[in-house]
Amino acid sequence: MAEGAAAIRVYGELNDFLPPEWRQRAVLYPFQGTPAVKDAIESLGVPHVEVELVLLNGESVDFAARLGDGDRLAVYPKFERLDVKGLLRVRKEPPCRLAFLLDDHLGKLARFLRLLGLEAVHANGCRDEDLVASAVREGRIVLTRDRELLKRGALTHGYWVRSTDPVEQAREVVRRFDLTSQVRPFTRCLACGGVLSPVEKEEVRERIPPRVAAWRDEYLLCRRCGKLYWEGTHHPRLRATVERILGGTAINGTG
Repeated sequence: MAEGAAAIRVYGELNDFLPPEWRQRAVLYPFQGTPAVKDAIESLGVPHVEVELVLLNGESVDFAARLGDGDRLAVYPKFERLDVKGLLRVRKEPPCRLAFLLDDHLGKLARFLRLLGLEAVHANGCRDEDLVASAVREGRIVLTRDRELLKRGALTHGYWVRSTDPVEQAREVVRRFDLTSQVRPFTRCLACGGVLSPVEKEEVRERIPPRVAAWRDEYLLCRRCGKLYWEGTHHPRLRATVERILGGTAINGTG
């Protein structure tokens, strides 16, 4: 089997996946035969779902393209300010609705995303293969701290959460997917992620603590799990968390 080598350079935030000595430079990738671009990229530690554009010897290609000896491969993440629609990108466009599926290690992040009014399912205790199948079937973007999970071939959209702090994680996701305009705080159930809707006080009076019923007339009900919400003493703390995540950005929704 013929041997060869290609020079691979990754750009931007994709360098997060590389050892320090490989960052911001071309890495020599030796191989046998004609490996696929996807295999070469992931051998460096970069999950394919984090890649937006691949140039092979200056031309845009997909993940199935094959490497030859002496090739030059440039690998780019999502472009924030550059329009590359005229180029062939290696992954599908994001789902029409931005909905997330989080692995079992990101429970606090799931709660914070729901607090912002974003659609987030927490796959607690779910096997990796089942999580990927659900994400593909439901058109969800997988959020995880597990790089290997993002390398599963069936997965089309995912993101490796860099931070380990839940507030910073939420800030990171909002920034990465440009979600500020979609934030609607206090519109989803923190327990299951269902949409909250107003409910008449008399309809749920038996569920309201007497001390709350005496002064509060407005209530929200999760139509999925039935959890009842009202603006209590904890609300300022939750509002402060929203503001910490958004960093002072103007927000929409109820308050």
